[in-house]
Amino acid sequence: MIIFPAIDLKQGQVVRLAEGDMSRATIYSDDPVAQVEAFAAAGAEWVHIVDLDGAFAGESVNGQIVRRMVAAFRGNVQLGGGIRTRAAIERWFDYGVVRAVIGTAALSDPELVRGAARDFPGRIVVAVDARDGRVATQGWADVSDVTVAELAARFEDAGVAALLFTDIGRDGLLKGVNVEATSALAAAQRLPVIASGGVAGLADVEALRGRPGIEGVICGRALYDGRLDLAAAIRAAA
Repeated sequence: MIIFPAIDLKQGQVVRLAEGDMSRATIYSDDPVAQVEAFAAAGAEWVHIVDLDGAFAGESVNGQIVRRMVAAFRGNVQLGGGIRTRAAIERWFDYGVVRAVIGTAALSDPELVRGAARDFPGRIVVAVDARDGRVATQGWADVSDVTVAELAARFEDAGVAALLFTDIGRDGLLKGVNVEATSALAAAQRLPVIASGGVAGLADVEALRGRPGIEGVICGRALYDGRLDLAAAIRAAA
């Protein structure tokens, strides 16, 4: 199982939001490059970067900083936030991003996802961001009528690398990852699932390890608050 340490960017700073609310941001660092280097030093082979401003704007906002982070990180970068066009996908791949995470566009422009997944095998991840079982878009500001299961089914045969499932109600709150909902999504379709939202400590990593269909877990606030040691999490997930 892969441990994805998360770096969320708001106005060039490393932050964590509570339930995806931009007004409830905790700043952890004003040096995202140093943060990604620290994760690499702890043994991370992947890092999950989100351009929060880009998610709301619909296009890259923290792009210059992200490029510096990609250049500094020795492993694989998975990037989300405002990636809604083919040009944006190709540009980030040219800059060295390994996986592009597409959320809003997966709902509004599914053919974009299908075409990119076909042309870039194993490099497109669909974000399934859930609030009370419904898919949220536009930086989680809007909630659609589409259920998690419905969105997942639309891309099961599209060739995407994975589904990134986030329980928004737990994100950034250290309530514990929603193991049952994540496992249910993995069991309901064939795509690997990445768990996100609410990881509070090593127990969450251990609860997910070995579950069928779970490819990895994104860890954020627990790392920054010192509740989860990244090196220990990587060892536990192996």
